[in-house]
Amino acid sequence: MPDVQKVAIVTGASQGLGEGIVRGFRERGYGVIATSRSIRPSIEPGLVTVAGDIGDPETGKRLVAAALDSFGRIDTLVNNAGIFIGKAFADYTEADYRLKLKTNLDGFFFTTQAVAPVMLEQGHGHIVQITASTAEFASARSPAFLAMLTKGGMNAATKSLAIEYATRGVRVNAVAPGVIRTPMHDARTVDQLAGFHPMNRLGEVEDIVRAVLYLEDAAFSTGEILHVDGGLIAGR
Repeated sequence: MPDVQKVAIVTGASQGLGEGIVRGFRERGYGVIATSRSIRPSIEPGLVTVAGDIGDPETGKRLVAAALDSFGRIDTLVNNAGIFIGKAFADYTEADYRLKLKTNLDGFFFTTQAVAPVMLEQGHGHIVQITASTAEFASARSPAFLAMLTKGGMNAATKSLAIEYATRGVRVNAVAPGVIRTPMHDARTVDQLAGFHPMNRLGEVEDIVRAVLYLEDAAFSTGEILHVDGGLIAGR
């Protein structure tokens, strides 16, 4: 068993925010269980990869088994896996709806439900969701009903779990990004996307990594929705 300080599970870990979050925890000496549908096998000591659909309840169980088999503990869960489908409300299809709920909500629910009992038995743990600032206000410039439905639900659930577990050693927080420069965004749209933020630029992956690690260290913070959005939540 590798000599690691603590252990984190990170979902949606093959690229973008998830890949950066994995790197941030590894640089701290954490053992990491990283998952996505397309993630490749790892040969790096202290990094275990598990390929799977996060919306499948069995994936969460497999992540817990991999963490306990490899490291014997789970200190942190980062629910990062998620997708964005921006359309006018009437243009959403049933397939859009099912896919969004499966990835964003089913993944969050089943993975957290698999991990939480381990943390409660240990008497400590930290659960972090990556949500979205757009879950908290509507914009005519960028209709995002399904983001508000799913990511807004995750924000509310974060507070609910934080209170439920507040006296049991498990903290629950969220990071709510603005638009972050990742491979999911076409480079030709950068200027347009930057204009959504009062700071008139995109966020970087490292901004979100630092926010997650800040919450990891913030022992007196639970139920927090930390906005990393270039001032978007403050107004425009």
